[in-house]
Amino acid sequence: MEAVLYAQERSKETRATLNSLRENGNIPAILYGKNVSNAPISVEKLDFKKQFNEIGKNGIFTIDVDGKRQQAIVRNYEVDPITREIIHIDFLAVNSLSVITADVRIVLVNDAEGVKDGGVLQQSMFDLSVTTNVNRFPDAIEVDVTHLQVGETITVGKIRKQYPFEINHENDEVIASILPPRQEEEISTGEEQEPGIPENLEGREE
Repeated sequence: MEAVLYAQERSKETRATLNSLRENGNIPAILYGKNVSNAPISVEKLDFKKQFNEIGKNGIFTIDVDGKRQQAIVRNYEVDPITREIIHIDFLAVNSLSVITADVRIVLVNDAEGVKDGGVLQQSMFDLSVTTNVNRFPDAIEVDVTHLQVGETITVGKIRKQYPFEINHENDEVIASILPPRQEEEISTGEEQEPGIPENLEGREE
């Protein structure tokens, strides 16, 4: 997916100017990449958050700076530890031939047969590192668990050939598995307490 994000050039990098940008609803950023000069810019916070939520973290932005446009992806961003707001963004310039590597979230789909038999579905991996052309980058990787039985696992090697991109993990890495049903342990001491008067009556009042 692609979205146009309008940006403004910025020249000063002092703490005061950065704070002023943020206080006025903007996010300081930098646009960089092969054959592209590093360009300090700022983008409107609400506009960025809206479009970022729509296209996903691997989506392509068209950065418009005073009418000059450049395709880019979000390579990294910094979050305030207290407010959890994005306070700085790194945009990596790309083109239709660019090949990138990034993490893509894993989504388990459908109901596993092993769960229907009482097993417990356990997801061990939540992201996969993927390398592919920027225009083919997936928003998510769907892994079908329909036929997964109790005691079985889905590994990277089992899904690798299903997708038209390179997965940067070992074949034996486990994505999901079905654990056996949990059985309650019966705890018994094997002793029976005889009814009657307790042996130790010391300290009790009649």
